[in-house]
Amino acid sequence: MSSMILYGCATVVLALACAAPSKGGATVKTERSSEMVLTSTAFSDGELIPKKYSLYGDNVSPDLTWEKSPDSVRSFALICGDPDAPGGTFYHWVLFNIPDSVNSLPEGVGQHLPTVPSGGTQGTNSFRHFGYDGPKPPLGIHRYYFDLCALDGMLALDGTTTAGRLMEAMKGHVLAKASLMGR
Repeated sequence: MSSMILYGCATVVLALACAAPSKGGATVKTERSSEMVLTSTAFSDGELIPKKYSLYGDNVSPDLTWEKSPDSVRSFALICGDPDAPGGTFYHWVLFNIPDSVNSLPEGVGQHLPTVPSGGTQGTNSFRHFGYDGPKPPLGIHRYYFDLCALDGMLALDGTTTAGRLMEAMKGHVLAKASLMGR
């Protein structure tokens, strides 16, 4: 029960971070170029994430590709979270300041490095590591949400940045969002 409450709170925080900015209480429409789409060749939305991308396998990040981002995007941020973790949402990947010229991340990008080759800064995940650490649920099948946000600028953050700190910094700067969920 407390896990569901914590997931609900984390969802609200992420929704607020990705919400349209407001001015004087009025909502300002976010720029959309249709709907931004996030995909992977490793798994489709809602499917099982192959063992290779888990801590039971090679623990490499899956490839990710996005399209239909807004023309005015200046950077992207990516958060991968498991809302089914017993202690509340567990974050497997925190990556931000991905340049606007980038529209994909290759498999195994920047494993435990503070930056990725194509540009971008890796924050600290819930394992207290830079970069991606794959699924290893204690019980059952969990959901892993890869949430990509298109932002209107770069963020003044560093590698000590956690998912919570990143979500707070993104408030009012999100132009569009795309999600991919694996199990």
